[in-house]
Amino acid sequence: MSRPFKIEIAQSEEELKQRLQTVSSGIQKEKLQMLWWLASGQVNQQQEIGKRLARDTSTVTRWLHKYRTSGLSGLLEIKKPLLCKSKNQ
Repeated sequence: MSRPFKIEIAQSEEELKQRLQTVSSGIQKEKLQMLWWLASGQVNQQQEIGKRLARDTSTVTRWLHKYRTSGLSGLLEIKKPLLCKSKNQ
């Protein structure tokens, strides 16, 4: 059996719900959904989040770590790959 974990969500349920309705990126929606479930008390285990989102628990762990260290903006940041020119060009 999984042990419950503790995480403090800085945003209100209402704020997360509003952001969920306006965000267009699928990955950002999943992350906001995860936070909304936690803020509303619907889930209290990482495995449950993983099942609901059809994501591995390691992904959920990574997302929660990012939220703890960088907040909501860090969690929702979409990194774009750097384009490198090869030496032959």
